[in-house]
This record gives sequence, C-alpha cells and structure tokens, in this order.
Amino acid sequence: MEQNRTLRTEILIRLITPVLLFVVFEAVSSYYVTRHYVDEAYDRWLLDSAGSLVQEIKVSDNLIVAELPPAALTIFKWDELDKTYFKIIAENQGMIAGDSFVPEPFDESTDWSAPVFFNDTVRGESVRGVSILVARKDLPEIVFVHVAETLNKRRNMMMDILLADLIPPIFLAIFIGFYMRKAVYRGLNPLRELADEIAMRSPKDLSPIPEAHVFAEVRILTDTINGLLKRLDGAIASQQRFIANAAHQLRTPLAGLKLQSERALREDDMAAMKPALLQIQSSADRVSHIISQLLALAKSGAIESGLLLAKFDLLTLVREVSSEWVPKALQNHIELSFEGPKQPVYINGNEILIRELLVNLLDNAVCYGRENGNIIVRLKPGPSPTLTIEDDGPGIPASEMDKIFERFYRIPGSPGDGCGLGLPIVKEIADLHQAELFLGTSSNTGGTKADVVFK
Repeated sequence: MEQNRTLRTEILIRLITPVLLFVVFEAVSSYYVTRHYVDEAYDRWLLDSAGSLVQEIKVSDNLIVAELPPAALTIFKWDELDKTYFKIIAENQGMIAGDSFVPEPFDESTDWSAPVFFNDTVRGESVRGVSILVARKDLPEIVFVHVAETLNKRRNMMMDILLADLIPPIFLAIFIGFYMRKAVYRGLNPLRELADEIAMRSPKDLSPIPEAHVFAEVRILTDTINGLLKRLDGAIASQQRFIANAAHQLRTPLAGLKLQSERALREDDMAAMKPALLQIQSSADRVSHIISQLLALAKSGAIESGLLLAKFDLLTLVREVSSEWVPKALQNHIELSFEGPKQPVYINGNEILIRELLVNLLDNAVCYGRENGNIIVRLKPGPSPTLTIEDDGPGIPASEMDKIFERFYRIPGSPGDGCGLGLPIVKEIADLHQAELFLGTSSNTGGTKADVVFK
C-alpha cells in the first residue's frame, strides 16, 4: 500500500519548488545574456582584425595586392587559445591572400551594407566569422575580406561569467533549503507534542487539551478535538446515566418476579397461587416492554452509524399500524380513527423505526387518554408530509414540556407502569430522519397533540 506523504514533505516541496524554479530561470537567462555580450565583445575584436586587413589592400600594376609582411602576419594570427584564419578575395581577380578554406557567407539575401557575422566550421572546429565587402574608388573591382576565429576564448569567458553569476544563487538555494527544512521541523513540533500528549492520555481522560503554547493555525485543530472530547464526554455520561437508569428500571420488575415466584412456591393450592402468577405476568410484561424499548434505542443507534434509508409509502404504514391498535384502544374504551389521503405518501426513511415511532405515540395516547375518549390519527400529504396523533385526554402540563423527552422521566402522578422511554425514542427517531416533532396541547380537544413533519 502506498505510504501517505508527510505534511513536512508537502510543505518543503511547496516552499523549495519556487526557489529551484528561480535558480533554473536564473541559469537559463544568464546563459543567453552572457552569450550575447560575450559574442558582442569578441565580434568587435574580430571586426577590428578584418578592418586591419582592409587597410593593407593596395593596387599595383592594375592588380589588387595585400601587403602583409611575415612579421605582421605572425602578429595577426598569434593567439594563445584560438586559431585565426583569413582570406582576401577579389570578385574577378580571385584569391589574393590568406587561407582558401575560410568559409564565405554568400547568399542572395545577404546585405553587404554592413559587416556580416556568421557561424561555421573549419577543419572540424566551430568558428565565428565576419565578412566585409570593400568597394573603394581606388580599387578596380569589389574585394571581400573574410576572417574566422575558433571559440575557445568565448567559451572560457562564458564559463567564468556564468560561474560568477550562478554560484551565489545556488549556494543561496542550498542555504534556503536547509533553513526551510529546519524551520518546518520546528514549526511542526507542536503537532508532534500534541500527538504525544494525546497518545499518553488515559482512555478515561477527556479533559480539554491545553492551548497555551499552540500556534493559531494548530489551535483550530485543538479546538476541534476539544469540541469532540466535550461531545464524547457528554455522550459517555449520557450513556452511563442511561445504563444506570435501565438497570434501575429492570431491577424493580425483576425483584417483583422473584418475590412473587417465592410467594407462589409457598402455596399448595392453585387458587392461592393465581394472584402471585398474575403479578408475575404483570412484571414479565413490564420487563418485556422495557427490553423492547431498549432494543428500539439500539436500532436508532444503528441508523446513526450509517444504515441507509429507503423510500416507502408512509400512508400504508400508518393505516396498518392504526388498524393493529384498534383492539387495544377498544379495551380501554377508546375510539381510534384514521384520516388520510387516497394517494400514496412516499418518504425516505427506515420503515422499522418509523413504525416504532408511531407505536410509541399510539401507546402514550391509549395509556394516558381519557376513558371513553377518542384518538385521531391524521396524515397530510405535501412537500413536507405531516403525521398527527391527537387525543382528548388530560394533556401534558406546560411545566413538564421541557422534561418529557428525557430518558426514564415520567410525569409525577402518571397512571400506568411505563418506564419513560416512549417519547425519548420518538424524539430520537424523528431527529435521525431530520423530521420536526411538535408536542403540545390540542386546541380542539384540550388533550395531547403530536405532529411529526417529514422534510
């Protein structure tokens, strides 16, 4: 598996790349600028050499001659590093003096109004040459002077200038690279210290990370971690309270089961055992109810962990669940009715959890509704389908509205043997589906009205 690149490497690459690009640009631009000025300087000397030859062109007996004494010719050609070649040639007379192999830059488009410089080779060596057209009045015809010189001096001078120009930027780039490496290492040191501090912590230590010696950029990370630790601490504390309350809620019916079973064992007559058996059944029903609601909370946790939601018909689900609860409502002398549209109402959600939400709302309405009362289940279609369950019972006091969604909380004096998990389950399922839950007093019946709006 490919190893991820480190932050230090990424920062160094991003910082050093412009420096390297600058050095490369400096080297390329220095090469061309140096070459231009070196050629310009030596071309001027080459032109002076050709001019000195022009001065030696004379006319004798109607012939063009070049008066070049051997001593003067030796001085003209002497050079410690380079070889110099020349040729003087007339248009009609032909070769007058010099080396016949010197190249000539003749071309139909050549402009002879100024000296012509050119690059060529002589005997396998690269040369720089200049050609001059001589058209004096004292000469019977046009004469050309060609001078060529090898490039050793030019190359040596270019190398000297380039080294003098490039060595400082190269050393500067190396120095900047080492400095950046050290600076980035020191700059990232707070992250290493932060990682070491977190690694050394106990799993139970969720206190905030100190930010006294943290850079502002790193503080964004520490603030995020501290926020996560705070939320995690709250979640763990809530989970611990939930476990403690669940244990407390289960302990009571289980103790009743044990007590009533001991009572039943002491009786010999079946008729005498019946009250104890009824109590055992009631305690078992309560334990079963608590466990089913705890399982519902576990399912909602699975959804939060990433279980995908699916599209389903809410109308069919609400009608089916309402029909299932009609017998229980009739046992409590309550009439349960349903009002809904004729066309399907589709939403994205988890059908099992929405069923659990509806079951808990109906359970509360049946258990805490008025005897011989009414419960109405409504489903309104639209861009935001709304599920409403309304009863005509005593309702929920305004002072208890901010507490009823706490787990295991029951309004003092409430009838029945609920455990205070129904409405918290409804709230959690609604939140997981990003639905809005409104719980209040019905303006029509004075009882409790619950609205679940699916966005």
